[in-house]
Amino acid sequence: MTAGLQVTGIAKRYGATIALDGVDLAVRPGEVLALLGENGAGKSTLMNVLSGEVQADRGEMHLDGQPFAPSAPSDARRRGVALIHQELSLCPHLSVTDNVLLGNEVSHRGWIDRSAARARARALLDELPHPEIHPDKRLSDLSLPARQIVEICRALAGDARVLLMDEPTSSLQGSDVDRLFALIRRLAARGIAIVYISHFLEEVRQIADHYTVLRDGRSVGSGTIASSTNEQLITMMVGRPAEGLFPTRHPPRDPEVLMSVRGLSAPPRLHEASFDLRAGEIFGIAGLLGSGRTELVRALYGLDTAAAGTVTLHGSQRPARQASAGERVHQGVGYVSEDRKGEGLALPLSIADNLCATRPQRSRAGILDLARQTERTRHWIRELRVRARSESQAVRSLSGGNQQKVEPTRGIDIGSKADVYEIIARQAAAGRAILIVSSYLPELFGLCDRLAVMCRGRLSPARPIAEWTPERVLATAIGEPAA
Repeated sequence: MTAGLQVTGIAKRYGATIALDGVDLAVRPGEVLALLGENGAGKSTLMNVLSGEVQADRGEMHLDGQPFAPSAPSDARRRGVALIHQELSLCPHLSVTDNVLLGNEVSHRGWIDRSAARARARALLDELPHPEIHPDKRLSDLSLPARQIVEICRALAGDARVLLMDEPTSSLQGSDVDRLFALIRRLAARGIAIVYISHFLEEVRQIADHYTVLRDGRSVGSGTIASSTNEQLITMMVGRPAEGLFPTRHPPRDPEVLMSVRGLSAPPRLHEASFDLRAGEIFGIAGLLGSGRTELVRALYGLDTAAAGTVTLHGSQRPARQASAGERVHQGVGYVSEDRKGEGLALPLSIADNLCATRPQRSRAGILDLARQTERTRHWIRELRVRARSESQAVRSLSGGNQQKVEPTRGIDIGSKADVYEIIARQAAAGRAILIVSSYLPELFGLCDRLAVMCRGRLSPARPIAEWTPERVLATAIGEPAA
């Protein structure tokens, strides 16, 4: 293959950790190649090598038949290869125009030509129209889907011939996903090659032509999406046959109510939510982005101040506005944030410090018991199959996938999902009540005993999962009666 991007035998080691150990990959102009694999398989490291953020230890890369070994991201972009990060790498305080032309500024005699820059940005944005975006608008005022389009336009401003997209739909809702897919198809039709990382196989089938699977830093399979079943792809990814993603459960009859929430509100997003959480059950909340579901959980946990409502916990009823996160921890309530890097993890600290942050392992004298902390951390490293040198390794030095295992949130892979789902099921079987907020309906239908739907800040009545269908959930989420 002379046109497009070709990778042969790429390897990368970080000390004793082998991140890549012989990766082969090829993507042609106008093709969408799905890059599949569990968290920690080497996908992000490979993207960093392709985009010039790190240099490979060995192996060869060719772009349109010419040797390709970028020394930095600016070098890769200059050659036509651009990485669209899962967590976008833009400047929120700058305008849309400044972000689109970042690194490709339009200048005249050393001065930025504002008029020409605005015209150049508008021409690029017109190719990917979005109602929120205006060249003079500050980036921080845009929604995440709109920012994503700005980053793609930035890549196009540098005449990108290869786009690397890392989990581009992880924070998008249905209509925005459809818009992104339409955009990807237009880019492919223009001859741009796209390497697309995703953990959602149904999504991959909609958008990709071919696939390459990584496992343990090696490429273990490739082919056309149409000729491979989901079971075959999962087996390649995890190295074992897929035996069902969701655990078999037997929820208790007539369980005790552990938490009762009535009239919870936190304007402007959350207007009213009432529900009960029962011992041994998994309770799901569905809803579109911006519906108020995140605000519900944050107000319930005391991270945001509630305006009204009561929470009854351990038989004691208190106004929701008096809740604090510290109090909830002492009451035995845990919280996993959707924002891993911003809220979920202290990146400079060790795995052990992160895992034990809310439950420090202390001796009777109140001093940290490091031996107990190490034992507890090693247990969870085994349970979640975190790939790390030791429990003392800094979380920021882990791959993105393994960070997600320390604080499981969006973008978690199929193998890790099965592990986490099994752990959730075991916690429910031990009598704990589990509240799950998710946009992914197969996850909710596969795990939950009961489900409620958030629409415009109001939570629907909860119903047994058997009384819901995907169509009914969607109709409730958009405020329309089911057909």
